[in-house]
Amino acid sequence: MKGLLSLRLSGRLLQATPVIIFGVLMIVFGSLSTRFLTLENLCIILVQSSWLIVVALGMNIALLTAGVDLSVGAAMYLAAVTVGLALGRYSPGVSLLGAMAVGALFGAINGLLIVRVGLLAFIVTLATTFIGRGLALFLSGTKIVYASPEVAGLGRTAFWGVPLPLCLAAGATAVVWIIMKRTPFGPYVRSIGADPEGARRVGVPLGMVLWGVYALCGAFAGLGGFVSLSQASSASGAFGLNAEFLAIAAAVLGGTSLFGGRGSVRAPVIGAVLIMAVQNGLAMINANPYAYPVITGAVIFVAALLDSVRLRLARRWERRPIRPIV
Repeated sequence: MKGLLSLRLSGRLLQATPVIIFGVLMIVFGSLSTRFLTLENLCIILVQSSWLIVVALGMNIALLTAGVDLSVGAAMYLAAVTVGLALGRYSPGVSLLGAMAVGALFGAINGLLIVRVGLLAFIVTLATTFIGRGLALFLSGTKIVYASPEVAGLGRTAFWGVPLPLCLAAGATAVVWIIMKRTPFGPYVRSIGADPEGARRVGVPLGMVLWGVYALCGAFAGLGGFVSLSQASSASGAFGLNAEFLAIAAAVLGGTSLFGGRGSVRAPVIGAVLIMAVQNGLAMINANPYAYPVITGAVIFVAALLDSVRLRLARRWERRPIRPIV
């Protein structure tokens, strides 16, 4: 009985870990910089998190199937280059849809190779990372691509007092919540991540669902690229570089498992804000820029470590002995 209570307590503590880490960050950075805890700076953190929230939402769906998409950074860059070079003369709405279409097509190709050819998601998306970024560099001539004034203006536009990038992130979160909670697609995704063979036996269309997962992941990467472009106003060759690792860390820090089947829609949102709070805090205290990748790597390590501990606890919970009632 005591062991069971300890297991439950440990599980709840791990679930609350993102909130605990966020609270510790608030205290540490707040004590080091008086500006960090101001309402203005907290709003800035949320706006800075917008693009990562969007990209991590798509990555979260892939992780729930026990898969991964390492090409989201390349999809972001390709979408941004397309918007800057080909869609600049159109309205921002057309540019947004075009960015999502480019990302969705990129993700659909990934899904096709995974489902039809039978290659591992890790291998496919690793290869398309280089292909996509190389294609974007070719199209841009390795030069900086600038957003149109209309698209760049969106990054500084507010809707009813809420910055538009944050509105787009909130809209993307709502769409994913509906897909995962109010359609059969959500249970299908979780069942594939938990037990793909069992899901196949009960009639889940594995191929179609996985193809849809990577198309969605690409679409959200394209949207994330559009949001980031509207905020930065330009895209260089480093645009979206390592975004895939930040997206994975955001989802896992929020509670989604790297091993599939376990996670929630709020996980990437919590994790993305947490990561951006760290980067914002480092900037506030004028930390050495070379420390940024070290801290980011530590965040990814902590995310993987927490996921491993969560998995071990879940397996212990599943193997807990059932005592007969006497």
